[in-house]
Amino acid sequence: MRNNETVVLVHGIWMPGAEMGLLRRRLGKLGYRTLQFSYRSVRRSLDGNAIDLCNFIRANHLEQVHIVGHSLGGIVSMRMLAMSPPMPPGRVVCLGSPLAGSAAATRLTKFGMGRRILGMTIREGVIDHQASDWARDVVKLRDVGIIAGNVPIGMGRIVTSFGEPNDGTVAVSETKLPGAKDHLEMAVNHTALVIKPAVVPQVDSFLQNGEFVR
Repeated sequence: MRNNETVVLVHGIWMPGAEMGLLRRRLGKLGYRTLQFSYRSVRRSLDGNAIDLCNFIRANHLEQVHIVGHSLGGIVSMRMLAMSPPMPPGRVVCLGSPLAGSAAATRLTKFGMGRRILGMTIREGVIDHQASDWARDVVKLRDVGIIAGNVPIGMGRIVTSFGEPNDGTVAVSETKLPGAKDHLEMAVNHTALVIKPAVVPQVDSFLQNGEFVR
């Protein structure tokens, strides 16, 4: 059944997509056809990257497409679906995506160097305008599942104090999106969301059934 299903993987900020390799191979072993979308997370705008993702999907002439986005990749994916004409059917899984904003990123923008490091996409889609404000129509038309980590090991703790469950970069509460089909916490940190084998069956479960395994 999965041999007819394509998954497009979308990486997070500062990453070229190689870090998605383990997840991509594991999904491939389950029978999915996988494609990696890479984008300029710092120097290109949110809408520009969303348009590029739309064009990437259309260029592959897909009749069906699931999308798995890690961190900022989930934001770009949701923005693409919010902007685009109807896309091929499929489900979306966001892994540690700051859909309701990011305290760590907001704190970092208080410094000039921080603003330059973060770039346009995260500023436009996470800090200035959160997905929880502009993605409401997406969850009405497409199943969206969210996996949040709760092991607090990551760079975000250097710039802010969360005071709540977090994955070291994004707080669990920051991953929540009203109207999403399912939301799951896992004992992983932010990076491990694309590395840990235990994440794969949860992604597969949502892509197949629209819900995570409890």
